[in-house]
Amino acid sequence: MAEQALWTRARLGHGGPPLDLLTANFRRHTYAPHAHDEYTIGVCVGGHEVIDYRGGHIRTGPGTIVVLDPGEMHTGGPGNATDGYAYRALYADPSLLTDGILGDRPYFHEPLLDDPELAAALRRAHTELSACPDPLEAESRLPWLLTALARRHSTARPVCDVIPGAGAIALTVRDRLADELMAPPPLACLAADLGLSRYQLLRAFRTTMGIPPYAWLAQHRVNRARTLLAAGLRPAEVAGLVGFADQAHLTRWFRRVLGVTPAAYRNSVQDSR
Repeated sequence: MAEQALWTRARLGHGGPPLDLLTANFRRHTYAPHAHDEYTIGVCVGGHEVIDYRGGHIRTGPGTIVVLDPGEMHTGGPGNATDGYAYRALYADPSLLTDGILGDRPYFHEPLLDDPELAAALRRAHTELSACPDPLEAESRLPWLLTALARRHSTARPVCDVIPGAGAIALTVRDRLADELMAPPPLACLAADLGLSRYQLLRAFRTTMGIPPYAWLAQHRVNRARTLLAAGLRPAEVAGLVGFADQAHLTRWFRRVLGVTPAAYRNSVQDSR
């Protein structure tokens, strides 16, 4: 395992606040004592790490989640002399964990969490956003997962999940995303316009549409891309015309929705003309 730390900065919505993602693979590196202003949320993906925290020791293993509260001093280093350790971490402003709860920011009595479902979701979101930090995707996925983390494992009490008028809210958001395809507005701004929290907007949209806003918009873009590809445009051109970051971003969603690459689709419909 090579010594490697890669940082990616995602934006929570177009022009929104940043959130840093760390992909770390270490064999020997040991952190000096330090603290963060944000919540440190990590998922171990290989080896074992030992963290000094609150006067004790935390030992991570693959699939475990670690949550370190803001301002808490900690260290980190390999759990043994041979295996090293690898993890994926994000550094979340406290406000991202308070949207779907009551009261002040959550406190995590237990920093080491066993929640395979949430660990897998956090790891998957981290991997995909590190590869392509799409602002709407980051704002749709990360606050939702962080709210789930707070509600399941902290001192927080959840807000009511019943959103009056959820259907109308979802259709309003859908139409705004479709109208502003190239630079979709931040969900936080849409929520404020509707007198909602971002969590309430996400809840209303997912309940009504069955998918989060970024997934709906990606599918809408794919449908637009089909028309352009059928007209003979190249995938690299089409990606920019429908709002994807690049051709790789278009390809990832095109295959997810239609099962083929944009190039294969273009060739097939062109051949049949």
